[in-house]
Amino acid sequence: MPFPLYLLALTVFAMGTSEFMLAGLLPDIAPDLDVTVGTAAALTTAYAIGMVVGAPLMAGLARNVPGRSGLSAFVLLFLAAHAVGAVTGSFPVLIATRVVAALANAGFLAVALTTATALVPSDKKGRALAVLLSGTTVATVAGVPGGSLLGALFGWRAAFWAVAALCVPAAVGILAGMPARRPREHAADGPPALRPELAQLKRPRLLVVMLVGALVNAATFAGFTFLAPVVTDAAGLGELWVPVALVLFGAGSFAGVTVAGRLSDRRPGSVLVVGGPLLLVGWPALALPAGEPAVLLLLVFLQGALSFALGGTLITRVLHEAWGAPTMGGSYATAALNVGAAVGPLVAATTLGTPLGCHGPLWASGSLVLLALLVALPLRGVITADPGRSGAPR
Repeated sequence: MPFPLYLLALTVFAMGTSEFMLAGLLPDIAPDLDVTVGTAAALTTAYAIGMVVGAPLMAGLARNVPGRSGLSAFVLLFLAAHAVGAVTGSFPVLIATRVVAALANAGFLAVALTTATALVPSDKKGRALAVLLSGTTVATVAGVPGGSLLGALFGWRAAFWAVAALCVPAAVGILAGMPARRPREHAADGPPALRPELAQLKRPRLLVVMLVGALVNAATFAGFTFLAPVVTDAAGLGELWVPVALVLFGAGSFAGVTVAGRLSDRRPGSVLVVGGPLLLVGWPALALPAGEPAVLLLLVFLQGALSFALGGTLITRVLHEAWGAPTMGGSYATAALNVGAAVGPLVAATTLGTPLGCHGPLWASGSLVLLALLVALPLRGVITADPGRSGAPR
């Protein structure tokens, strides 16, 4: 894989750390800024909204900007947002910095997705995306626990400064190591017109893949967000086992996205047909071994692997289907995944007050995967077909 891919992955690691670590910092942020924890939770919502809106908006604004310049600008904007957030004493200002950071994150990821796949031959797109997305999975393994530890030892502001510091080598690396323009980026007469790229969203095949990807990611975040009470209440483990479970989920996600990266180009149908039903069974299964912590932790690892294997494959399929949107296709994948990330926890939260209790989010995840499979399996030939057969360039 080309070295610039790893520079992009480093940035994705920093951004993923920022996105996920906030949940562990809210109890410290709230009293420091004189708000309730419930109010502080709006920081997470603001970030999610910024990601959904920012993906197409920022990708559209960056269409005429050379790839290296656009990517580095997004990194520097992300850095600046965290520096301001680390020094502010105002909660509204902190909310604003989270929105700005989310816009920068969404814009970077949208451009990086199209850049990563353009750096390699078409039959290696899945592997390229696996390298890129490994930044997110490593963030769940190391970045999120590290951010939480920094917050516990030195205060939440230290975690924000650490994320800003990670952006410095990422920005320098992108400026020094990325091509001046996205490979195969534009023809001599400039980028393609925006309207035909947006018109791709009318294609049923693309919309189906985006919907399935959103549902699978919703299931992932529904279960992951409420994993802590399953570990402490249902399994009866101490609070120190919560980060262990989160790290195992992250380790599984890294393994899953790595393996799927080698399969999604050649056998995407196999990943869907085999991984989908296993993922469906796995979420409710997590609700069963309450008295067997070892089994619970093993299933957490497996669910992380299956979730990201299937999710990573679907990202690849979105980019395959968005062949007619060379500058906007990455934003379509980013928006779909973040819609899922925002909706999943909301759906899961509605189950907490039911008789299912802390197991409710696991059943919600299973239901979301079931819905995804009901859409995907009858249309798996459409989802996994080579777009080149319908006139797209290979």
